Formats: sequence, C-alpha cells, structure tokens
Amino acid sequence: MTIDRSYRQPGVVLTDHRFSVPLDHARPDGEHIELYAREAVATGKDPETLPWLLYLEGGPGFGARRFTGRQAWLERALAEYRVLLLDQRGTGRSTPANRQTLPLRGTPEQQAEYLAHFRADSIVRDAEAIRPGLTGAPWTVLGQSFGGFCTTHYLSTAPEGLTAALITGGLPSLTATADEVYAAAYPRMERKNRAHYARYPMDVERARRIAAHLVERPAELPGGHRLTAEAFQSLGILLGTGDGSHQLHYLLEDAFVPTPSGPALADAFLEQVQGLLSFAAHPLYALLHEPIYAQDPAAPTAWAAERVRAGHPGFDAGKTLAGDGPLLFTGETIHPWHFTADPALAPLRETAELLAARTGWEPLYDPDRLAANEVPVAAAIYHDDLYVDTAHSLHTAASVRGLRTWVTDEFEHDGVRAGGPRVLDRLLALVRDDV
Repeated sequence: MTIDRSYRQPGVVLTDHRFSVPLDHARPDGEHIELYAREAVATGKDPETLPWLLYLEGGPGFGARRFTGRQAWLERALAEYRVLLLDQRGTGRSTPANRQTLPLRGTPEQQAEYLAHFRADSIVRDAEAIRPGLTGAPWTVLGQSFGGFCTTHYLSTAPEGLTAALITGGLPSLTATADEVYAAAYPRMERKNRAHYARYPMDVERARRIAAHLVERPAELPGGHRLTAEAFQSLGILLGTGDGSHQLHYLLEDAFVPTPSGPALADAFLEQVQGLLSFAAHPLYALLHEPIYAQDPAAPTAWAAERVRAGHPGFDAGKTLAGDGPLLFTGETIHPWHFTADPALAPLRETAELLAARTGWEPLYDPDRLAANEVPVAAAIYHDDLYVDTAHSLHTAASVRGLRTWVTDEFEHDGVRAGGPRVLDRLLALVRDDV
C-alpha cells in the first residue's frame, strides 16, 4: 500500500491510497494491477480511531464519486466513520481499461480474457485484499446500484469482512439470467415513458419529430458519435433519476433551430446529447453491463437486451413513426450498435462480441450462505426503479436472513445522492434496530 500526502477540502481531510492487487486472485503470484482509493475523514477527527465505511459506486465502470467537501450522504457518514471511496478496478485512477489502454493487452481475445476479471467477484476480492492492512478489522460497506450487487456478493463469499452491509437501489436477483432481467425491464421502461408523457404531453410530438429527422438524416455529434433514432431513444436512461424526466423535457424543447436549409438539430442540443450518450469516461459500463448478470457457466449473454427488445415492438422507432403513438425511450440497455456509433467503443467492438459470446461465467451469489447470513443488512428499494427490478429485489430481500428493507417511492434510483444524508441515516437506523 502506498499513501500519498493528505490534503483538505471544506470540513474534510482527504488522503490518496494506492494498492497493488492480483489481476486474477486465483493466481496471487501473477500479474498485478493498481487500485486507487480516496480516504475521507471529518476535519478534527483525523487523529481518532474510527470505524471504516467502504463505498462501492454504481456502474459497472464508474469510479467513486468525486465529492467536494461533505456532500450528499458523505456528510452523514463522516459523523462517525472514516470513509474509503474506492475506484473499482478499471475505473477512475485505478489501472484504466478503455480503448486507449486495452490494446496493450493484445488481441481482442486477450482483451476479453482480461476483462473477465472485472466483475463483482474480483471487486470483492480486491476489497478483502486491501482491508486487513488498511483497517485491521471488518468494515461497513455501502453499495449503490451495481455496488449493491458487489455487496451482495460480499455477503455470499466474505461476510467475515463486514460489520454491516447497506444497499441502495442495488439488491440483485440471485438467479435471474440476463434475458430475465431485460424481460422485466422493458415493461418498466414503458411505464416510465407513460409517466413522462403524462407530465409533459407536448414532448410526444417533439420526440417523434426528432426521431423522424434522425431516421432521414442521422447526425454526427461533436465527438464523432453517430446519432441515430435508436441512439436518441437511449436518452431514456435519464428517466431513472429523480430529475431525469425534467432534464429530458428541457432537452427536447430546444432541439431544433431554423437555418437557410430548413429546420436543423441545434448545436446546443447535439452538444448536450453528446455528453449524455458518450461512453468515453466509462467504457466498462458498455462492455460489462450484461456480464454482471451472467451466472450460468453454459450460457452466454449474447446481447440479451437486443434480443429481448425484439419482443417489445413498441420500442421500434420505425413502427412507432409509421403510426401515431408516442416514441418510447429505452433505459439501461446496451446494444451492438453502441460499438459502431460511439468512437470511444468502436475499437472495442470485437472484444464486446467475444464477451457477449463468452461462457464459463461463475455464479455470483450463494443462496445457502445468504439464507444463513448473520451480518446486519439494510436495503433501500425504490418502488418501480428503472434500473433494478423491484420484484427481483424484494424476492432477494426475503432470501437473505435478517435483511431489513425500506421500500419507498420518495426517490428514484439516485436516492442516495438526491436524498442527502437521509437515505444513509435510515439504513444505519435499520441495521441498528433503531426503527
């Protein structure tokens, strides 16, 4: 472990940590990669001996959030914890995995083999590798979204490393295949669309007009991204956040400007869309999104979201535009066309195909061990969460001994960020039997 110099922000002392961990924990003497994590402790408490809280970000493919001072849930955590904000392997300042670095691995086959070590199982083994030297004791884990998937794996494989587990919007099905995950997701996406158009009925015509324009003339975004009608539909990922419907509405209302050649998509609109659709900052999200659901050693994920979408013709832009219905936006789905439309992903197309075809994935959860769980666990489950199926989460909650739930429609999937200290405060009360 390497500890860099500490520095300060308002109300918090930050320290950078770097760790060397095996790429493959089954081969501890083999290749190693670097992990980065940022320690945060409240100003004035840095000399104290405090319990640790490990934060696992959502994703896959996102580094831990870069807080400024004591924002959101961090304010509550710093009241009693020393917090470790971990950049999971391949993200943030940990050894990066993207279109620029992955060619160092060699062929697409070698890249896919490398990335097979970037799921929840490896992330949890990373956490257990660094914990003893850092804390000398078990810690509390807070897992947001995919971080909750990792936390559930933690409970399945290394509960001795945990004093408590807190999950927000990330309690996964223990058994659902990728196909089953998306079969449950598309109806949820449609409900979120209906709710958006009920709030903003003027957006029905606006979305149809933009999609029709893109069918005739796909646009090139400022970063070289090819904006098609399908890519435009993927802006529906916004509908899973607390203010996402409002963001989508404001985006649509400014889409066109008059030009000498007739109405055209505005530069400002295209610039905003570029920021929303590009995977340049988080390519692992696209590469590993379906593998995080893969648990049957004999079954590839095989572009599950694309195949399941074919059974939901309401999401077919061409069919929608041939009629008079509203255009349906999609949500958290990855498709083959992402790897031709996005310049950040295009060099990784063959690697993505190999991951989609891969078999031999190991199960991620141990139902028997979870049924005998002794670690205090609390989970915030968001009613009709766009990203994680509520029914799947509730079924898992009933399968984990002692897990307490807080089911709420006050927040969308980003409740732990949007809700400030309240969400973490409620989960801590649940694991402590204070409510």
